[in-house]
Amino acid sequence: MEKKPYYISTAIAYTSAKPHIGNTYEIVLADAIARYKRMTGYDVYFQTGTDEHGQKIQDKAEAAGISPQAYVDGVAAQIKEIWDLMNTTYDKFVRTTDPMHVQKVQKIFKKLYDQGDIYKGSYKGKYCTPCESFWTESQLVDGCCPDCGRPVVDAEEEAYFFKMSKYADRLMQHIEAHPEFIQPESRKNEMVNNFLKPGLQDLCVSRTSFDWGIPVTFDEKHVIYVWLDALTNYITFCGYDPDGNHDAHYKRFWPADVHLIGKDIIRFHTIYWPIFLMALGEELPKQVFGHPWLLVGEGKMSKSAGNVIYADDLVRWFGVDAVRYYVLHEIPFANDGVLTYEMLMERINSDLANVLGNLVNRTIAMSHKYFDGAVMAPDTPEPVDDELKAVALAMPGKVEARMAGLHVADAIDEIFTLLRRSNKYIDETMPWALAKDESKRARLGTVLYNLLESIRFAATMLRPYLPETAERIFAQLNVEDKGVESLAAFGGLVPGHTVGTAQVLFARIDIPKKLAEITGTDPEQEKKDQKAAKEAEKAAKKAEKEAKKAAKKAEIPEGCISIDEFAKVEMTVCKVLACENVPKSEKLLKFQLDDGSGTTRQILSGIAKFYKAEDLVGKTLVACTNLPPRKMMGLESNGMILSAVRQTESGEELHLVMLDDSVPAGCKLC
Repeated sequence: MEKKPYYISTAIAYTSAKPHIGNTYEIVLADAIARYKRMTGYDVYFQTGTDEHGQKIQDKAEAAGISPQAYVDGVAAQIKEIWDLMNTTYDKFVRTTDPMHVQKVQKIFKKLYDQGDIYKGSYKGKYCTPCESFWTESQLVDGCCPDCGRPVVDAEEEAYFFKMSKYADRLMQHIEAHPEFIQPESRKNEMVNNFLKPGLQDLCVSRTSFDWGIPVTFDEKHVIYVWLDALTNYITFCGYDPDGNHDAHYKRFWPADVHLIGKDIIRFHTIYWPIFLMALGEELPKQVFGHPWLLVGEGKMSKSAGNVIYADDLVRWFGVDAVRYYVLHEIPFANDGVLTYEMLMERINSDLANVLGNLVNRTIAMSHKYFDGAVMAPDTPEPVDDELKAVALAMPGKVEARMAGLHVADAIDEIFTLLRRSNKYIDETMPWALAKDESKRARLGTVLYNLLESIRFAATMLRPYLPETAERIFAQLNVEDKGVESLAAFGGLVPGHTVGTAQVLFARIDIPKKLAEITGTDPEQEKKDQKAAKEAEKAAKKAEKEAKKAAKKAEIPEGCISIDEFAKVEMTVCKVLACENVPKSEKLLKFQLDDGSGTTRQILSGIAKFYKAEDLVGKTLVACTNLPPRKMMGLESNGMILSAVRQTESGEELHLVMLDDSVPAGCKLC
């Protein structure tokens, strides 16, 4: 039976600097999906690579005193080295300075120009160099780029433009007909409500103020704008030919099954890219998945914040599979994940060293201790065995269901459910007690067989996520990995087989000692100093507050509050990304809000009898956002939506405080 093709890509990494662990998360996530698809019988094409043109790169190369090509050669090599270090199995590493890509992009640009989709004009407005994005004055947030928050510069130059509005209705129809096209759902709502519905502006697709880019063949003072250059990599390197002579590889693998990208560039991949493809007459990718960010502590990684962590440093301290496990398991499907050294080490100790490593080590060790490593026939079953077997047999199907929706962290949890159940099984059967009674020897052999077989199930399914660890487990079992097909029945291990030598998979970490080694500080003393400083600061603030309160108390009339008290209330403009009724509640609506912070805020509000959930999507509301979290119907609500209430003869009326849609999310009422 011929394998079904599956094409997965990452966004191509921008060659402005060495990628940090947040950038590296994407390639590891894509690799886990690609490995899983191969394991389950797909013919996988996995493409990644580097985006190497643009003004930012030209500026950095000039600052370094080298040519742009030399600069990107160095950074691209660094990126590829890290991708390889993380044990990723990409099939193609592309570079947009590749002459083949350059020629195809030039032909694409000319084709779009000839058919009237690109026209010549001039641009005057604001430009963000780091994001390579143009903005109007009204789109800026506090005078800065709405995507990255950094300053913009005035830009005025002759440019070519792409007629975005020509394809906007067609794109909207495609999104409505293919609800799986943009995932997660919150990203789709953001694109539709914030960009498509308000109307698309024509897109600048060339520049003349710098020359590090692909020249426009018929107007060489222009270079092709980086997004048209970068986005087309998904087809040019797959075998697309602008003249229509696509190769067999392209015909087999396009359209891509999933573009895996960061949520910060989803607009380019779900609006610009599909419209380019429509104009070229090509099929759209089946899905674009905008994954969340990996934050360090409470903020996004950046050099200016001094909180950048690199993958190669983490690998040196903790090993490849430990780092892979953390980034795959600790970033939720739709919300940002958090990384600190302490959290990483705690997860290694609890999950990898204890749940997984300890189970494998003591099971192999007991096999040698009690049976000289021989696998015994499981011919003395008892009812306690049934649940373990049931969990093992159900696990591959549950992993498949999770992976079908790209819920990778949940898929890993299904495997660890079996590992935890196996540890519980040891406590239930107490092999050490059975070993003391010669009449229970056959039962002891059955218990160890069930444990070894459960470990085989887990090792097979762990391979996409922890490939080196899975290999080491199979070495300790002394068997080959025969794939998911071998998990159809419980009983794949052959009695009489001899297991390998027990080895430590993950050693427990002395967290304070390791932290001191990494940071070069004494963490315990640092914690004491920080605690003392915080307590002193808290005491000083309390004394100051009490003094001010006492001084102003006499000045404030009965029933009034001070301006200081009022200033504590944080009222934030929020855009409604999604809204739905809460099951089993007649009153509550559950809102997913863009509050301008970069993460989605969930608020529950008892207004279901006054508004329909679907009517509120896309509206601009005001919410109090510094209230403590509150549990309602088992769900967490983080704030309160402002409304006005009045009593009428027919009953109570409620009106939400709504603002004009031009007011950006994140603005504060004052």
